Parts: sequence; structure tokens; C-alpha cells
Amino acid sequence: MTAVVADHTHDAVAADHTHAVVGAALPAADLGLSVLVVEGSGLWGGSSSMSGGGVWLPDNPLMRRDGAGDSREEALEYLERTVGDAGPATSRARKEAFVDGVRPLVEMLERLGMTFARAADYPDYYPELPGGKVGRAIEVRPFDVRRIGPWWATSRGKKEGVPAPVMTDDFWLLQRAWSTPGGMVRGAKVAGRVLAMAARRQWQVGMGAGLTAALMDVVQRQGTQVWTGTPVEELVVEDDRVVGVRVVRDGRPVTVAATRGVVLAGGGFDHNAEMRERFHGVDGSWSSGAASNVGSVIEIAEKAGADTDLMDDAWWGGSVPPASPQDRAGFMVSERSVPFSIIVDASGRRFANESESYVDLGHHMFERREEVPGRFWMVSDRRHARRYLRSYAMDPRVLKRMRAAGILHEEPTLEALAGRIGVESAALRSTVERFNGFARTGVDHDFGRGNSAYDRYYGDPTVHPNPNLGPIERGPFTAVEVVPGDLGTKGGVVTDEHARALRSDGSVVEGLFAAGNCSASVMGRTYPGPGSTLGPALVFGHLAARHLSAAATDGDA
Repeated sequence: MTAVVADHTHDAVAADHTHAVVGAALPAADLGLSVLVVEGSGLWGGSSSMSGGGVWLPDNPLMRRDGAGDSREEALEYLERTVGDAGPATSRARKEAFVDGVRPLVEMLERLGMTFARAADYPDYYPELPGGKVGRAIEVRPFDVRRIGPWWATSRGKKEGVPAPVMTDDFWLLQRAWSTPGGMVRGAKVAGRVLAMAARRQWQVGMGAGLTAALMDVVQRQGTQVWTGTPVEELVVEDDRVVGVRVVRDGRPVTVAATRGVVLAGGGFDHNAEMRERFHGVDGSWSSGAASNVGSVIEIAEKAGADTDLMDDAWWGGSVPPASPQDRAGFMVSERSVPFSIIVDASGRRFANESESYVDLGHHMFERREEVPGRFWMVSDRRHARRYLRSYAMDPRVLKRMRAAGILHEEPTLEALAGRIGVESAALRSTVERFNGFARTGVDHDFGRGNSAYDRYYGDPTVHPNPNLGPIERGPFTAVEVVPGDLGTKGGVVTDEHARALRSDGSVVEGLFAAGNCSASVMGRTYPGPGSTLGPALVFGHLAARHLSAAATDGDA
């Protein structure tokens, strides 16, 4: 092989800094390889740092220590039931690699100083299916960002995440802090945590911002170089093998040789308007993913011969559209599950279980839009606004812009509200009356809302007989527009069980690996549990690093 003439040489290059890249860089460095991380944006952390930070890892060591009763066999059965066969990304070999990679990943991260907690109450998204469980997700404990020094200033988690010491169960309970004793107690605990943090002169963050900060802490202690503001322009290919990357650093081209391989983890194509229109029929403005996710690493992988799949899908979910260019789409989770609300189509009728997994709701919205063109609305009565935290309505300035943009309406009667949103009043009244009957009996005979433990996780236990249902009968009534937004795109580079990029004929693109949302998801077209994006990204980043290390040992690429 002809040597690459390069400005820098490393065993491995991890391209674009999502937590999947760090998930590859960290174990590679731990295994003795020289690693360089390059991030195209000036902010590091990607969509991961903006997320809830849960990592779905079935049969993980924390579950084993707690005696939570999971197993390899149950995890694989559940994946077969939920994911099934959605193409090469969801092969049995990749499912097994994911499940078998969980334990060594977590044990390595703990050995390197990361501390985790189980989200013990958080169910899988289909917990009633064979192999379904409660409590498979883990998350980092609140992390003191002073430990990463000036790196915190350029974290996307600081700019766009939740820079506070909250965890998954905090967020779950805080959304009903004004309506339930448990919510009020949790609110007080979080306030006490903040005061204690101030007394210790710490600044702790949890969720996605805490996860990526904790990973960065390990990377910095390992001495790995991280270049931000360094977009990858192309892969260097010689003799059908990827041997490096060409990047732009400080305005000048730089070639970096990667003697063992390049790991791509630059996120999806969330904010690439042309690709979103071509593959999804939307422009990407409803995405909650990082603005730096523009699909560039997917395109350069294709130029090197890599195949792609699942490009027509995303991690969908009902979202509130941005009211202005300065606003972001508001991804809804608990808001659509708590009582006293429904989602209707342009005809004023319900079409799905509002509390179902967000990716399922997104798919149902696209399907319904084909049948009934027009806008979707979440209709609620005054208790929905007064009792529950609505993430899209926390800033009065945003609310004002939402009203001005026609995204949010409030009226004293359902008939007046129907007129404002362009829905036939008799149809909306009939839908609400039917739903109110279900709320009083506790059984949603149309869509089964509240039947699943996943639905009830975000419900209100003080509302009986069904914590997800509450009659819509007290004005003023509110309607907020709901669109099929997303947490990121699902499609990308097809990889094998070692995270190696594959061609359309199934052969390996030597020296090229991919993990995270720039790779076709092992979760296929569904969302098995909380953290089904972050879990596989970390696991397959780790598997890529192990394969790179093995290549360094035995010369096998």
C-alpha cells in the first residue's frame, strides 16, 4: 500500500464528535491506539448533548447488580418482536453484537471513572411484548462540568441542552410538579440539589449534557486530541481501503492519515433541506436534532463505496413547529400523555393513541396525512395547562410568537376553538364527547390509550380510573399545532456486526467504520426503549474500536 503523505498520522480518526465518536475514541485510546477526534462544528456533543441522555442497554451490569431479571435471550427475543427484519442493518448478527456488547461497554466506562444510575421505573416502549422489561435504560449521574475546564464553554449541551443537575426520573416527575405529591417532592429535591451544588461551588449537569461532558472528561484524561471547527471534506482511499481523511482546519486543508481506520459518527441529515425533501418530503425545520447534522459524512462514505439504508425513516415524534427562525421545534413526550388532551387531524378526529411511542405516533401522522390532508392539533382543557409542565410553553416570549404565528389558540368554547383551527365544530364536539366517555370509564376503546405501562409512565396517577385520560370539558380550551418532527434521521451507512461499512454487495469497505445516526439503525423502523439511539451508538462505537485494536495486533483489517 502506498503511504499517505499527511500532516498528521494516527492509528484511528474519529470523524465528527457525537458521543458515538467519543464512544469509539475512548476505548481505542484505552486499548493503546493513537486517536484523533475531528468535529465539523464549533460546538461539540451533537444531538446527544441535547437529549434526555438515557442509554438503552438491555441486560446491563447495573440490572444484574440489582437483580432486575433480564437476560441475553429475553433481550434478543424482544428485539426480534419489535425490530424484526428491516433490512441489513437489523440482521441477527448485528442484534447479537449489540446485546453482547453491552456488558463490556459499561464495565469499561465504569473502570475509566464514569458513574451510572438505572432509570429503574422507565419501561421499554412495548413492555407487554415477550422479552419486554422495565428499567433497561441507564444514565450518568450529574457531572461537575468544572472537570472539563474550558471545554464546557463549547459544549452544545451548555448552549442547547439541559444544563442542570436533573435526571430522567426527575424530569418524569417534574412535569407534574404542580399536580401530584410525588411531583412536588421531586421538585423540592431538585431545588435542594441545586443549592447543595452551589454550596460546594460545583456546576453539575445531567441528562445528555452530563453524558457527553462525562465522556469528554475521560477523553481529555486519556490525552486524545479533539479538533473542533474541523469539517471532513473527503476520505482518503488507496487500493480500495480508507487510509485517512482530508479536513479543513483553521481555514487550510489538512490530510490526516489513519493507519488502522476512520470511524464516522457525524449524526444524520436532520437539517439538510435537500436530503430531507428527497427522502422524507419535509424540509427538516421540524427536527430537534443538532443543526450541524447535515449528512455530509453519509455522502462522503457513499463516495468511498459504502451502501446506505433506511434513508426514508427518522426517529419521528409529534412536535410543536418553530414559531419563528429564532425558535426550535418542540419535541413532545409527556405533554401528549398526561390527561385532559387529545390529538386530532384536520377533520377533527383522533387517529392514534396519543401516549404511544413517539416514533409510532410520527409514522401514524404521516399515514393519516395521506388520508386526511391538513394540520394536526393537540386540543386540551384548562387543567392540562395548569397542572402539567409543557416544555413548549415555558417562555412567555415564545408563547407570544406561537399565537402570532397561528400555532397556538385559546378560546372559551370548543365551537370557537374549532373555528380558529379550521375544523368542523360538530366533528370536534363529537370526538371530544366520545373521548370524555372513555375518560370516565377508564378504557379507550378506540386506540387503547393507557393500556400499556409505557403509556402510564407519563400519566398522572392522581387521575382515575385511567392516568392517561381526563375529560376535556373545562374552558378555556387550547389548541396547539402538532407536526411530525424528529430527534434525528435513522438512515445512513450500512454496517456489519463490527461497525464496518459495507458495500451494496455485502463486501467490507476496508478501513471505514460508522456508528450513531450516520449509520443505518440496528433498531430498524421502531424504537424499542428509552435511549435506543444512544445505546447502539455507544456499543457500535466500542465494537469499532475493538476491531481496530485487533487489527493493530494481528494485522487483520
